[in-house]
Amino acid sequence: MPDRAAGTPTGRPTAGESRRPGLRAPVRLAASARAVLLGAACLLMAAPFLWMAVTSLMGQLEVFSSGRLLPETPLWSNYPDALTAQPFARYFLNSLIFAAAVVTGQVATATTAGYAFARFDFPGRDKVFMLFLATMMVPAVIVLIPRFLMIDALGWIDSYQGLISTELVSVWGIFLMRQYFRTLPRELEDAARVDGAGRARIFWSVGLPLAKPAVATLALFAFIDAWKNFLWPLLVTRSMEMRVVEVGIAAFHSTYEINWPYQMAAGVVAVLPIALLFLFTQRYFVRGIQLEGIR
Repeated sequence: MPDRAAGTPTGRPTAGESRRPGLRAPVRLAASARAVLLGAACLLMAAPFLWMAVTSLMGQLEVFSSGRLLPETPLWSNYPDALTAQPFARYFLNSLIFAAAVVTGQVATATTAGYAFARFDFPGRDKVFMLFLATMMVPAVIVLIPRFLMIDALGWIDSYQGLISTELVSVWGIFLMRQYFRTLPRELEDAARVDGAGRARIFWSVGLPLAKPAVATLALFAFIDAWKNFLWPLLVTRSMEMRVVEVGIAAFHSTYEINWPYQMAAGVVAVLPIALLFLFTQRYFVRGIQLEGIR
């Protein structure tokens, strides 16, 4: 009788034999290659921020020294000097007011409009919604001048209402909330309707509490977009009292002089709120990416 192959009585290899070092080596090699690629990608993305942090500790002449990557003597005094060279306390207050108002406005308009598009059946609903989506394909820079002319005609240049008013509606936010509301079970709303609740009460007591993950994601993205907004505040504000942080940082550039260490120090301070916000709310960033694919 011929000998069976080593292993089980049926001739199949055992579990121990299937895990031979020769089979595990390619798996380990692939895992190591992925780790190296991900590490290189992370380093490439972090390089501008590392350069900003290092430059903020250099002297004005040291920045232009060839071959120098680190400061010879870190100048921590660049930070208080940069923040006192201009009224950055006022800039941060303006950015905070601007971001808070934008978050409030976009959450209010996006949740109500999104719920209406998801739950109300009115003539032309889908066509109006598609029209909203079509505006997302128009580059923002194209409507920049009409927005400015409208604010100028209202006399709102260099004021909070001019800075905030055109940023209170987010088409992406409406789309996000509409798609999320469509995933919620209608049975809960039907039960509330049987109990005598009206549409407004159902939205406020049933729909909105169930949509907290989407609302938190929308608020987070709205705050970040408002905090780092530069072009619109640059156009609509003129006095130093109305500048936001991003415009204040750019003011370190003048026609005849560029103070890189001061600008980078102010940039590091401006990035810190966003970095801390990201560290504590990473799951909402991931949730936002997931919600974009909801149909």
